[in-house]
This record gives sequence, C-alpha cells and structure tokens, in this order.
Amino acid sequence: MSRFNQVRFLISAAAPAQFPPDHGSEVAFVGRSNAGKSSAINAITQRHGLARTSKTPGRTQLLNFFELAPGRRLVDLPGYGYASAPAQQRSAWPPLIDALRGRSSLKGLFVIVDARRGLQEGDAGLLDWALPAHRVHVLLSKADKLNRAEGAAALRSATQALAGRASVQLFSALKGGGVQQAQDTLEEWLGQGRQ
Repeated sequence: MSRFNQVRFLISAAAPAQFPPDHGSEVAFVGRSNAGKSSAINAITQRHGLARTSKTPGRTQLLNFFELAPGRRLVDLPGYGYASAPAQQRSAWPPLIDALRGRSSLKGLFVIVDARRGLQEGDAGLLDWALPAHRVHVLLSKADKLNRAEGAAALRSATQALAGRASVQLFSALKGGGVQQAQDTLEEWLGQGRQ
C-alpha cells in the first residue's frame, strides 16, 4: 500500500494565478532535464505514470501540482539545461518559478541530480535560489548505474560540494534504492505547516 494513497494531479500551471491557494505545505521537485525527476516522483509516490516520464529532455513544460493529502502538495518543475520547449515557452518559466519561490507554503526543494554526472553549475544555482527558510535535499538519481564503490564516491563528492547546505542521498527509481529515505524526508517536510 502506498504511503501517499490519496495522491492526485491538481493542475498544470502556466501562470501564478493558476497556482493552488498558498496554504498548507508543498515541496518542489527540480532538476536538470533528463536527470530522472519524473521517475523519482513516481517512485516516491508509488504511482506509475503520475508524472510523465520521457527519454526526450524537457518534457515537463509547466508547473505541475500534485496533492498527496489535503493541504500537502508536491510541485514538478520544468527541467533546466537542455529543453525541447520553444524559446517563448522557456522564457515564461523564470517568472513562474520565482512566483513559486515566494509562496509561504513552499517548505523545500528536492533537487534531482544524475549520480553519474554529479553536481553541476545549474544544480549549485538552485542552492542560491532557495530561500534560507527552504530545506534542500539532493537525490543522486540513477544510482543503479553505479557499482557500490562508484556510488560511495559520488555520495562523498556531493556531500563535500554541498558543504552542509543540503542533505543528500543515493536514489534509484528503477531498483527502489533510497525510496523509503526520500519518502521519510518528504513526509517530514510536508508535516510542517499542515492545516
């Protein structure tokens, strides 16, 4: 049985006016295009196909809100880096994402990083984007593609690079590695400010 048995899609927002009311708690899922963000959402919520996955980078093009329980949401943001969306649509993302940043219900960010590539410039930029009140948790995704020694090295490297600014763990949507730890973190954060 899923820990999030009430999960449902709420809305794909193309403008801040379409966001759900700013109350309760929400956690944003962000990451480079094709880092495994949608797969991570599906694995954590235990709902195959909740967030659309694709081999084509840039599939998520709006802010997608999902309700896990009344007043508890997660937000799937467009991937950064390469995206196949038209330039006009990509130019609409920064104001949309900045509007999300200012919401009192936003408790933190799950940053999805391909464990094989490690933290890159765009990932570090997200740490600067997050407000001091926001918690940040890094999922080193696709960890199943690494052997045990490579996984340990990737985790060490990310921990050093983050220097205490975020928590970090290895994660595999395919094999289920780290899913329970990610669920625990998400539940703890969403428990804050519950109404």
